[in-house]
Order: sequence, then structure tokens, then C-alpha cells
Amino acid sequence: MVEEPLPRLNLVTVTNPRSPVSEAFRTLRTNIQFSSLDRPLKTILVTSTDPGEGKSTVLANLAVTMAQSGLRTVVADCDLRRPSQHQLFGLSNINGLTSMMVGNAPMEGASIQDTIVPNLRLLASGPLPPNPSELLGSRRMGEIIAFLKDQADLVLFDAPPIIAVTDAAVLASKVDGVLLVVNAGKTKRDLARRAKLLLDKVNANVLGVVLNNVKLEASLYRYYAGQG
Repeated sequence: MVEEPLPRLNLVTVTNPRSPVSEAFRTLRTNIQFSSLDRPLKTILVTSTDPGEGKSTVLANLAVTMAQSGLRTVVADCDLRRPSQHQLFGLSNINGLTSMMVGNAPMEGASIQDTIVPNLRLLASGPLPPNPSELLGSRRMGEIIAFLKDQADLVLFDAPPIIAVTDAAVLASKVDGVLLVVNAGKTKRDLARRAKLLLDKVNANVLGVVLNNVKLEASLYRYYAGQG
């Protein structure tokens, strides 16, 4: 039986690693690593204020740069309402996080999938449940987080927007750090403040804010293309 080849990824850190956008993700990676010299971060949650701010794509590209630096990285899709990591990585969503939560399902097995990027694996969301918040706040979820920490140097959790539902707040207290993604020119200041307050209420360790979709100067494109 011939195995199907892994798909090509439409992520800028894979398709255009020399671009200024890819460099921005490497800078984000470095900033995260230097922010945790005293207490290494093994679990990081990525959320946003509203849908459509690009938090899932930001997470996927950050994961690629982490894996490229040699860290064994796992992406866990905890957006159990609108999961997208399996689509970004071109993998199956038949089994995943929710599959590991059912009954006494074993942690090991086929739930965690290899990606085309060395050192990077994906735990897709799995079948969507009727009670996402309850599942993410359960004792079983804590056990899954502990298991994933043993499987990797870094685990990145994709969570729904924090203002829309309580899922991200529930998870934020279980991880080492949180990144909040906001969209340049779109996210309203009061919503960003509200998101920060919600994270503070659960004593989340907010590592910082990622400003997405920032317009870059043309000179930067020429520089990274070797023309400047």
C-alpha cells in the first residue's frame, strides 16, 4: 500500500520564508523565547477579540517558525466551534482532541498527525461537540495538556475569540502563556481592552499582543527580496 504524500502548505513561513512577513514571525518567536528565560514556556494559547482577525493563521505560522528552530512543536486545535488548523495543514479532522476525551480513549494513537514541516505535528479538533466550554474545562482536558507537554517542547493551543465565548478564558488558566491577536485597522480599542480584562480575571499570563495585517513599507519588500 502506497502512502499518500503530505500536502503542500499555503503558509507564508513555508512558501516564502525570506519575506518580511516570515521575518516578523521569526521575530515574534524570538520575543517569546526571550520573555521566558527564567521560566520556559511549554504551553501557549492563541486567541483574539473577534472572529476573522487571523489568529489561527498567526498560530500556524508561529508554529512553523518554532519547529524550524528545532523545537518539537504540537499545534492543538481547541476551537471546537470553527476549527481550521486541519485545513491550514491539509490534514484530516476525523480524529482529534475530542476523540481523546471520549470515555477511556487512549492518549496515544493516530490522533496526533505529522505535518510536512519537520518537528511539527497537529492535534486537530476532531468531531465538534455540543458542549465545548465544559469539555475544555474538564479534568480530562488537564490530562490531555499534561500528555501533550510530554510529547513536545512546545504546545500551541488555538482557541476561539475570547469575547465571543468562554472557551479561551477557560483554557487560559491552564497554560503557561497567552497571545492575543488583534487586526490592524479593524479591532476596536474597547474590544481589545475588554479581551485583556477577561484574561486578567482568570489570572492568565498575557505574553503580549500580535498586531496582524500591518501594512509594510515598500522598501522592506525590496530589502528582503535582495533589491535594497
